Amino acid sequence: MKKLILTLMLALGPAGAVQAAGDGGIAWDKAPDRTNDLPALQNGARLFVNYCLNCHSAAFMRFNRLQDIGITEQQIKDNLLVGTDRVGDLMKSAIDPKEAKEWFGANPPDLTTVARSRSGHAGSGADYLYTYLRTYYRDPQKPTGWNNLAFPNVGMPHVLYELQGDRQPVFATMKVHGHDTQVFRGWKQVSPGTMTPLQYDQAVGDLVGYLQWMAEPAQNSRIRIGAGS
Repeated sequence: MKKLILTLMLALGPAGAVQAAGDGGIAWDKAPDRTNDLPALQNGARLFVNYCLNCHSAAFMRFNRLQDIGITEQQIKDNLLVGTDRVGDLMKSAIDPKEAKEWFGANPPDLTTVARSRSGHAGSGADYLYTYLRTYYRDPQKPTGWNNLAFPNVGMPHVLYELQGDRQPVFATMKVHGHDTQVFRGWKQVSPGTMTPLQYDQAVGDLVGYLQWMAEPAQNSRIRIGAGS
């Protein structure tokens, strides 16, 4: 019975404040649904351009497609374009691939369809991204100084650090099937970010919602057409 209870606790994930930690990462949290929330998708687009597009491209998405989520052409010009970018351009990063490989060990992948490609047995691609962007922690043994519970030994640093601040995971050693296992118990905030934990989770939800929309911009239209036919 004790083994059964522990197994159920481990399956609950962070919501149950108990989570096994291992080479495969932790269970994924459920990403909030931003499908029909245009302000959230617009905020997600802003976060993507400001924090992701420096290194990652979305080479199958044009800036002017953001009008589909209510951002006007003038707003795109005023707030989302950098340097010589034009409204009709593809969303490509300016980072040099050779420098990126030298800095991070690999060229940062294109993110246009990342919310679809990352789905797995643990949940949707959005669930993975929502968990991944909220489980970074300091690790001085890593080249970038950062590690991640959802993606152990990650090569990418915590680009949203200034928003979330510095946190450390708290573990406890528990017996699981007769073996000592490191179990995730929660987070300790070491230094604050510019956002509260709730605000940060909401912002990540917006960003992931945008990534999910970007992976299939016509999804809402397809659903409406299907429902009406």
